[in-house]
Amino acid sequence: MVETYKKWYSPHLSGDFELLTFGESGYPLVLFPTSMGRYYESKDFYLLESVRQFLEEGKVKIYCVDSIDKMSWYNKTISPADRIRNHIWYDQLILKELAPMARQETGQEKIITAGCSFGGYHAANFAFRHPWLVSHLFSMSGIFDIRGQLDGFYNDDVYFNNPVDFLPHDQNRELWNMKIVLGTTDRDPCKADNERLSRILTEKGIDHWLDIRENAAHDWPIWREMFPAYLAQF
Repeated sequence: MVETYKKWYSPHLSGDFELLTFGESGYPLVLFPTSMGRYYESKDFYLLESVRQFLEEGKVKIYCVDSIDKMSWYNKTISPADRIRNHIWYDQLILKELAPMARQETGQEKIITAGCSFGGYHAANFAFRHPWLVSHLFSMSGIFDIRGQLDGFYNDDVYFNNPVDFLPHDQNRELWNMKIVLGTTDRDPCKADNERLSRILTEKGIDHWLDIRENAAHDWPIWREMFPAYLAQF
């Protein structure tokens, strides 16, 4: 697998941003880390190794992005309003800095988003907020209700970054064109979140796959099974 390190100054974050890319060509896939994870996490836990075949065949080029969760959702030293504002800057970085670069490097019009655990939230929230840009969403043990990170605070910024709130009312026609996989397990603490989001999608008539794996926990071994299975579907 061809691995490349990238770093640049982000005007949206007012600081440096780092990522790793894997592969040389193919469909661009933005892979978000777990809670407060770093850009090298998916490599360290062998998630990239599980999809080596797809990378070597040139089916996908994977962009393992850094997170800023420590400055946003998990930053208890600032107000909830500032936490959500910091996340919005991160969303804009992915939208206006990373996505254009990935599209230019691969020659594709759309991207795939994917992530495990809290990375599943990021993948889903970005995809549902910008469905014109995202062709596929692969969430593995994701959460989709972010209000637990905000100490009871709620405003429009929270609403528009909380998929279980804004998605039921969203009529963007591109949502019906997206290929969506929600992966979870029978022992996953996020199982109820996935079932809830699946019900919302079903009520809207949006086709998707709710994949509930048996005898598995919320952990890397099952995600290493899910990820290649989902890539094989597209």
